[in-house]
Amino acid sequence: MHARPGIAARFVHALAFVTLSVALASPAAHAAERKKTVVKKQASSAVAAKRPVAASATKVSRKAVTRVKATRVAARSARVPVRAAAVVPERLSFGQLAGLHAVTDPLDLKSSVALVVDQETNEVLLSKNDHAVLPIASLTKLMTGLLISQARLPMDEPITITQDDVDTEKFSSSRLTVGTTLTRGEMMHLALMSSENRAAHALGRTYPGGLNAFVSQMNLKAKLIGMTDTHYVEPTGLSSRNQSTAHDLAMLVNVAHTDPLLRELSTSPGYEVAVGRRTLQFNNTNRLVKNPGWDIGLQKTGYISEAGRCLVMQTQIAGRKLIMVFLDSAGKFSRLGDAERVRNWVESLPALGSDKSFHAGANIKG
Repeated sequence: MHARPGIAARFVHALAFVTLSVALASPAAHAAERKKTVVKKQASSAVAAKRPVAASATKVSRKAVTRVKATRVAARSARVPVRAAAVVPERLSFGQLAGLHAVTDPLDLKSSVALVVDQETNEVLLSKNDHAVLPIASLTKLMTGLLISQARLPMDEPITITQDDVDTEKFSSSRLTVGTTLTRGEMMHLALMSSENRAAHALGRTYPGGLNAFVSQMNLKAKLIGMTDTHYVEPTGLSSRNQSTAHDLAMLVNVAHTDPLLRELSTSPGYEVAVGRRTLQFNNTNRLVKNPGWDIGLQKTGYISEAGRCLVMQTQIAGRKLIMVFLDSAGKFSRLGDAERVRNWVESLPALGSDKSFHAGANIKG
């Protein structure tokens, strides 16, 4: 008599367990089952009473599984070796490869090539590897500007940037997109002041006879000036085959300084141009032009990895008109630092003579 209630109770509990499993698997099925029998209603009530506990247990179980999975993922990740980004060594300049930086000088210049000449007396105040033939980067644009200016071409003539002007040598960027149209004068301004490569290339491309004729004129002009160790292959300086010496570049600066347009454009601190609906602001690549402590009559900067940092200037220091040339300078601002070191040296020796000048390095052609 007493065994039967026990069996019934066990049956109810078993049925409740089955119903709980079904309810967790499918609420709709659970609802259907509740309509069929009273026993299932009672079982479902029992399940309802137990559901919060079961749900909590399920959540805890899921969290535990999640933690286990996370732990396993972390463990797998820890076993995977971390690969550091590949460090690409900076490309050595021609001057570095030739060992020019091993040559020392009293001013501890960071440029492997330097030349300072009195513009009026031609007295060499400082020379360091001044006959070494090296790439000259955007110093090339000084010759480009000189030819365009002396050609007396109309400066208000519109010139459009084409795909031919896009740099395929170094793949450098430019804000002058293909289709941009500016006047020849504006292109000149950007090439000399901001060292705009596409502008410089467009000036050479639109020269009478085309780009090849322009490059031929560049080399002819160099010979006429007396630049015997200079050679050009294009008008921007992006090619490392544009090469010269500090000695030759000093002669170019001397000639270019006689051109009022080159003096004005190369020392302009900034310039705005309208490109479509936008106005673009360009600045001088040589921050010394904005320094009131400097009196600069003409300047040009240049850089490609093969040439290092380069700078040429005509300036007046301690009452003397000087031409400065710095090539293959190591460090972003070191060419400007070299210019400052030379200026301080000249100002400390106002009565410089040949006995105060110094020369370092051998003549190296590359």
